[in-house]
Amino acid sequence: GIVTLTLDRPEKMNAVNGPMMQEITDALEEIDLDESMRVVVITGVGNAFCAGVEVKDHLGAMVPVMMNGFEIMIRLLRRLSIPSIAVVNGVALGGGCELVAACDMAIASEKAQFAQPEIKLGGLAPAAAALFPKIMGEKKAFELILLGDNITAQVAERIGLVNTVVPDAELDSAADKLAAKFIEKTPLGVKLIKEAFYQSANAPDFSAAIRKATELGIKSWQTEDAQE
Repeated sequence: GIVTLTLDRPEKMNAVNGPMMQEITDALEEIDLDESMRVVVITGVGNAFCAGVEVKDHLGAMVPVMMNGFEIMIRLLRRLSIPSIAVVNGVALGGGCELVAACDMAIASEKAQFAQPEIKLGGLAPAAAALFPKIMGEKKAFELILLGDNITAQVAERIGLVNTVVPDAELDSAADKLAAKFIEKTPLGVKLIKEAFYQSANAPDFSAAIRKATELGIKSWQTEDAQE
């Protein structure tokens, strides 16, 4: 029930290009249709998680193609019916940092580094602009997006970008243990609770949030597993 999606361009620090972005999108669509899948783990090979999107894909006519494709990928990741866990084994820069933010949970090596350096090239990181203020608050989000400086794994944990930081040698085992915890839960319950969590978080006010959560709460308690 645990599926691992591995970013595998070590010669480019796992930077994402157009074909790779499409492969990730296709994989996420396939995962979401497979009812045997219970949790998705995203990680990178080598010493990097992901160095972002190829700089050359930010040029000319490639810009809207790349940006729209990245949006589709992030939307798919956010709306997965199963939990997603980023396992950050090294640097997570630009689009790589946004991938971490888009996952439901994240666990990082103590050696990991995070940054949104797009401002240093004169551009905006849209997923960071949409996700960071909710994760860490406006002021810290503004600092990371508008200054573009690197932060350590420990700072990322403190501001809520990652859940846990572990020694580098323990990263894989810690990730396995975290993913396994979701296997113990009822799959429909996890799906409904995740849906309620994000729909409530994005509701316009408290009344709408509690109403949506209550509707999905009733569904969750009426499932066969919960009744049992």
